[in-house]
Amino acid sequence: MLVVTRYVVPAEEADKFSGLAAAALEALTARPGCTAGWVGRAVDDATLWTLTTTWTNVGAYRRALSAYDVKVRAVPLMYRAVDEASAYEPVVTWSPGSGTQNHEPARSVDADAAHPGE
Repeated sequence: MLVVTRYVVPAEEADKFSGLAAAALEALTARPGCTAGWVGRAVDDATLWTLTTTWTNVGAYRRALSAYDVKVRAVPLMYRAVDEASAYEPVVTWSPGSGTQNHEPARSVDADAAHPGE
């Protein structure tokens, strides 16, 4: 599962935002089920940022959101995110060495059952 939160950050707030985003990333990537994460900034517009993480499944992500450290360090940053969908299930994937695309199920098996705190 891929989670992408986008942010519009004025240039004068970039240093502060970068620090907050790094702390949020550290909290999220410490949770079980997180497989990768990064903070990025648009090449063509330095005011556009992302916080991106990948997860084994939607349940792991939802449970991570209820962890104390994530509530303290990541959730406040997420309140600044652009108001749009942020969690995505892979449908078609590719990885180096596979040579082919893999067609994934459209939804995780626990998409409707997993909730924060479970």
